[in-house]
Amino acid sequence: MSRDRILAAIRENKPALRPLPEKSTFESNFPDLTETFSEVLKFVGGTPVVVPDLAEAETYIRKTYSDLPNVISLVPGLESLTTMRYDVVDPHDLASVDLAVIPGEFGVAENSAIWIPEESVGHRVLPFICQHLVMVVRTADLVENMHRAYERLSVGASGFGVFIAGPSKTADIEQSLVIGAHGARSLSVILLENS
Repeated sequence: MSRDRILAAIRENKPALRPLPEKSTFESNFPDLTETFSEVLKFVGGTPVVVPDLAEAETYIRKTYSDLPNVISLVPGLESLTTMRYDVVDPHDLASVDLAVIPGEFGVAENSAIWIPEESVGHRVLPFICQHLVMVVRTADLVENMHRAYERLSVGASGFGVFIAGPSKTADIEQSLVIGAHGARSLSVILLENS
């Protein structure tokens, strides 16, 4: 059979095994992680908001998103922002969410990504189905780069998790950029200095 001949030829011509490379990390020298994170977030279309505490965060959210009727907040201390039920079984029932406010576990300065484990959002669709997304992360929980981020992750600790950086966007070959094509149309990251 030709299949057997092909597989035998592959086995005969298999390269010799080599040892795995040594684990290496890359160092980043950012003098101010909050400033770097904020600059990168602006560059990718997001809005950084540095506030001292949750009270200021709530003031910002109420002022900025006052015209949105359907809000879900999963951030401890900001539950009063919630205006609709979240204890739904079918994630399709979240299609009308105008604003989702969710906690981030930590952020990455080099690319403004924020790690969101499934346990923080319940329904993994929430950050993508909402029209506008606000993520809250402490400045003390910013790391320099993805190498440091992966050191913080416990593989297997969560059934699902995602890094989110900036609002959803896509562009075509004609360089036409569309914001909100596959998810939230806007993203604000509230960086808490104290908590």
